[in-house]
Amino acid sequence: MAASAYNESSIKTLSSTEHIRLRPGMYIGRLGNGAHAEDGIYVLLKETIDNSIDEFTMGFGKKIEIELTERTVRVRDYGRGIPLGKLLECVSVINTGAKYDSAAFQKSVGLNGVGQKAVNALALTYRAQAVRDGQTKIVEFEQGKLRKDHKPAKTDERNGTIIEFTPDPALFGADYQFRPEFIEDLLWKYAFLNRGLTLVFNGKPFKSENGLEDLLKKNLSGETLYPIAHFDGDDIEIAMTHGAHYGEEYFSFVNGQHTTMGGTHLAAFREAVVETVRMFFKKDFDAADIRQSIFAAIAVRVVEPVFESQTKTKLGSTDVGPDGPSIKQFIGQFVQHQLDAWLHKNSEAAAAILAKIQASERERKELAGIRSLARERAKKASLHNKKLRDCRFHLGDREKRSEDSTLFIVEGDSAAGSLTATRDVATQAVFALKGKPLNTYGLSKKVIYENEEFHLLQSALNLEDGMDGLRYGKVVIATDADVDGMHIRLLLITFFLQFFPDLIRNGHLYILETPLFRVRNKKVTHYCYSEEEKQSAMRKLGASPEVTRFKGLGEISPEEFKDFIGEGIRLEPVSLANLHNSDNLLSFYMGKNTPDRQGFIIENLRVEKDLVEAEA
Repeated sequence: MAASAYNESSIKTLSSTEHIRLRPGMYIGRLGNGAHAEDGIYVLLKETIDNSIDEFTMGFGKKIEIELTERTVRVRDYGRGIPLGKLLECVSVINTGAKYDSAAFQKSVGLNGVGQKAVNALALTYRAQAVRDGQTKIVEFEQGKLRKDHKPAKTDERNGTIIEFTPDPALFGADYQFRPEFIEDLLWKYAFLNRGLTLVFNGKPFKSENGLEDLLKKNLSGETLYPIAHFDGDDIEIAMTHGAHYGEEYFSFVNGQHTTMGGTHLAAFREAVVETVRMFFKKDFDAADIRQSIFAAIAVRVVEPVFESQTKTKLGSTDVGPDGPSIKQFIGQFVQHQLDAWLHKNSEAAAAILAKIQASERERKELAGIRSLARERAKKASLHNKKLRDCRFHLGDREKRSEDSTLFIVEGDSAAGSLTATRDVATQAVFALKGKPLNTYGLSKKVIYENEEFHLLQSALNLEDGMDGLRYGKVVIATDADVDGMHIRLLLITFFLQFFPDLIRNGHLYILETPLFRVRNKKVTHYCYSEEEKQSAMRKLGASPEVTRFKGLGEISPEEFKDFIGEGIRLEPVSLANLHNSDNLLSFYMGKNTPDRQGFIIENLRVEKDLVEAEA
């Protein structure tokens, strides 16, 4: 085949709007349909609210109103309002803004003049209104293109800026939807970071008096080893405690922006805590033992922060400002002074921390011998490991498709066979369970190494040394849609919550949705995921269609299965607003409280009628 011509006509220059719509991931990260808190529609909302927060930070406007009507969001602040003569440019011309001047917005989040332009470009409809000193101006857009530029007019409204937009379904999918719980979680974070600010969402106020201390209290329902330590200084605020969970959990913020991926400030904080504790106890404890079960939040303000992407989820700055000091030095000195003084004043809390460190150290040493034996066993098993059908590319590989790498966890060889026969061998791996896994609630990490199946699963995921080694971008639980399948699903989620909560926290765990029914006639086949979809399909096909109820994944032929794990795959992300609030749920459903659970089941039993027979 002849090579395509490469000449002057091959070179194209896109407008900023065209580029944003063609490559939205460069500006807002993932698109998504709103089912996950990190999906793009929430980034659009954050970009809009960030501008209002910056006004509050500069001392203008103590109230921000957010209204959600179906798919349309309206954000109204009471700051100074965008200068009328620059309104059009500020919301439509990339690299335009006031925040390049550090004197005006010294510790702002939106420094690149991109945020609102991206919101505008990715919206089906977009409306911006500025109110300044009795004058107002409105501009209206569709898919980033100007539709109406109103002339300035007199108004009695208070100063401020009003942004209203509807994300474009052509980009985010026809089924996208804002989830109020994700918006509320976002607004709480803004409230915790901006004491004195009131945010109102559809009439509901969000306000905090104690900052990051309130954040930890809201997100931690389990028992803590000691009362929350709360330190507040110039351009820095820290709150911390220890719990009973495995791993470390942090909330980190820069200039009010939730840095979900951490960055230099979080690394400096983690290191500073370790060094301070070592110096206080005058013992060279292992860093992992000190930080085990820590639950903390840190917020800093820096001049002109540098983030590693437009989505601002990871801080890259090394210095607090042009004149220093370094972020490591700034945070290190603050933690050293504040935490050391707090430990001297709170002897009971210091004793609890010491006991926690020693317990973690003992468990780590106990695991060392078990881990060695388990590794030897895994090496032997890996030569002929029938549980894992691996794929070619993995997360972290320098391949375009490595991000798509997926591990399906299925029950039994039958389902594994169907999935294996039709999967994409480049990016889709299969791990077969032999039955119901062990209930790990309340057990120690030792069970991972004593239980061969769990250890092989850990080895397949490569999670022994933390999330940095994770081999798959998606870990998908694919069980039957029956009672046993739901039970296995719950047991696996319990396992991951107990020992690898970061897998869920970072958005890697999913549930595979598979059809419950197949409704067809000689010409058309419909796969239905609910009773409602089945009834709708039967009405469409008319008289006496053939209806098949899939009892298990093993019943679905490989030819059919490929439709369910291909481009049209339906995945439900496993997402919890906070993991510690799951303690009570897990305790009730997975704990040793059989009589209580039995009573709950009896009280909530439902009888489902077969609607087909009822209609016959």
